[in-house]
Amino acid sequence: MIAPILSEELRIIEEEAYYSILPTATQYSRNAIFAGMMPSDIEKRFPKLWFNDEDEGGKNMHEEEFFADQMQRLRKQHKFSYTKVTNLDAGKSMVENIPNMFQNKFNIIVYNFVDMLSHARTDMQVIRELADDESAYRSLTVSWFEHSPLLDAIRKIAARNVKVVISTDHGTIRVKEPSKLIGDRSTNTNLRYKQGKNLNYEKKDVFEVKNPIDAMLPRTNLSTAFVFAKQDKFFAYPNNYNYYVNYYKNTFQHGGISAEEMILPIITLSSK
Repeated sequence: MIAPILSEELRIIEEEAYYSILPTATQYSRNAIFAGMMPSDIEKRFPKLWFNDEDEGGKNMHEEEFFADQMQRLRKQHKFSYTKVTNLDAGKSMVENIPNMFQNKFNIIVYNFVDMLSHARTDMQVIRELADDESAYRSLTVSWFEHSPLLDAIRKIAARNVKVVISTDHGTIRVKEPSKLIGDRSTNTNLRYKQGKNLNYEKKDVFEVKNPIDAMLPRTNLSTAFVFAKQDKFFAYPNNYNYYVNYYKNTFQHGGISAEEMILPIITLSSK
């Protein structure tokens, strides 16, 4: 949907797809990209910087340190910058800083809006009305992109001789079918994957990983398992079943195992 807009500013060199890891959730998949490692290896290498689901605090606060470490391991001495944009003011500041970025060999910009839109659609009725289905959701994203600081930034970048790579850490799927699951208090809240002890679930609805090490995921204790919702399922607790079904049905979620969440675009562009 945004490719035609990008093509006005930059020349597309290559367009490919690759797979996300599981869970298709930012705290796992984006940390893995910047660290160049699977989550269990990140936890081993950075025990004080990796946070599991049940830990307090932000789960993606150390991507810059992870990337600096990856560059060092690859013996790349390039000067780089890391910018994370989570609101409009931060976007405007990023645009103003574009000229300074050209002092670096490599610049990373993490733009959170599309992920925020999917969460907002769950929580806010007005966004549900605006993005009723997949087509409307994409249309709303394009409308935002056309008027966003991100497009202003791309125009500024395109004026110089650069290579630009655009990708994402996970996709999203509109969930339609509830699947009953029981867990204890330490079970995480994501609707598309669950990590915990003594999980009770419908086996036909999930892809299960009983030993997290097999999937290169952290193992918080001996009985911890991961389950990932298949197709367009979402987990609902039996004691609050009707509330969960009514509130979350037809919302956009991620964390589970589906083509929509796992097959990711990666596009390389250059100045015209």
